Amino acid sequence: MALYKVADKSTIAPLFADRQDTMIWSCLQDCMGEAYADDLAQPQSAAIYVADFCYFAGKVNTELIATKPEGYTGQGVLMVPPDSAWQAGIEAVYGERARPWIRYATKQDMRAFDRRKLAQLAERLPAGFELQLIDQRLYEQILALPWAWYLCGNFASYHQFAANALGVVILHGGEPVSGASAYAFYRGGIEVEIDTREDYRRRGLATICGAALILKCLERGLYPNWDAHTRESLALAQKLGYVFDREYLCYGLYPW
Repeated sequence: MALYKVADKSTIAPLFADRQDTMIWSCLQDCMGEAYADDLAQPQSAAIYVADFCYFAGKVNTELIATKPEGYTGQGVLMVPPDSAWQAGIEAVYGERARPWIRYATKQDMRAFDRRKLAQLAERLPAGFELQLIDQRLYEQILALPWAWYLCGNFASYHQFAANALGVVILHGGEPVSGASAYAFYRGGIEVEIDTREDYRRRGLATICGAALILKCLERGLYPNWDAHTRESLALAQKLGYVFDREYLCYGLYPW
């Protein structure tokens, strides 16, 4: 069975019509990522790839599950099945290599945020630390730091990042030690990424960065979507005002 790279995303949009994942929107809106399907005119199966994530829709297609996108150079992937049939398909193709993982989605509600509380959290910067928006110099600096790479690394260039997204970092001694930024973007918002250097964790820096980023997004009319990889990430999201929506299953393949 042949697979095709999808240029006109409107052909696969009906297959994803009930999905609320912002990274699916990112691809369907031609912001980021790639899509593949079993047919270009009347697709029955489709896959969307954005950064390290893969989302399936339609009729289960094991060839689609087994196929990497063109030019893929990543170290791994998180596959998100929409139902038990796709779960069985992923397990059939990859067996024990596909490690099940539970993630935590939050409700997408701009009204949920308490700006006053966020401002108070953002102001808790310790003495000797500095909070800055990510500019081109910091963008390039971040890309050279393995622990911080995902704060900017999914963008093709600083121009794309500056035109469509934003991020903040905390500096100590002139070096980035924590940050909150865009993992991906879609029309009207970003997907939040937060990282802290290991030796600076448990000091409240992620909370400060997260609060500052949310406030900056709200000022620009952007929704900062938070999809938590762990319960700890969900707890931080809830501290910042997000409301838990649902758990969902994904499969990690490292390496893919």
